[in-house]
Amino acid sequence: MATLNNERTVAALLDREGTTFAEEAGITLADKPAPLYQMLVLATLLSARISSGVAVGATRELFRAGYRTPQRMTEATWQDRVDALARGHYRRYQERTATMLGDAAQHCQDRWHGDLRRLHREADGDVERLRGLLAEFPGIGPTGADIFLREVQAVWPDIAPFADAKVADGAERLHLPRSADDLAGLVSTAQLPKLAGALVRVARDRRAADAVLREAQD
Repeated sequence: MATLNNERTVAALLDREGTTFAEEAGITLADKPAPLYQMLVLATLLSARISSGVAVGATRELFRAGYRTPQRMTEATWQDRVDALARGHYRRYQERTATMLGDAAQHCQDRWHGDLRRLHREADGDVERLRGLLAEFPGIGPTGADIFLREVQAVWPDIAPFADAKVADGAERLHLPRSADDLAGLVSTAQLPKLAGALVRVARDRRAADAVLREAQD
């Protein structure tokens, strides 16, 4: 049996779980207004106490309905948003979430003119400032802000490496270093969101973590 080491563990982790939540939701992240807003929507849905699969599926339904920009989200009626969330099986929270999505889209237009790059520039590389500005969006809060930053760090490299407590929990489960800087030494900058997302998945699923460790040891 091979000796377990960080490189083998990360390779096995990315092989098994290395899809970002943005990719899963059909978002091609770029430093542009539409995909950044789409990531904000996904972060909102992932923040609820509901499975990530349901949150991703409901996000895809919102996008399928055409609500890919803050303007289109505010043009939709509350019932339109409720119906899209229900089609994605986001039924436990759909009414409250439909309201938050509308309010957040309006805030995006009013405060940032529909362009989250303005928010990024205002924070000027200060991650805590970014977290605070993101938490001003209804439905985001600290958890949603961390989800958003985990995913966008490849297109906002001035905030990289970013790893929140959930990422650190996944790293500990795989006997990897917990700190963002140490984790960043194991992958390229472009792979940081994949690594972060994969570590979140194993933090939530002990069986997934065990499968990664078995593969790393083979």
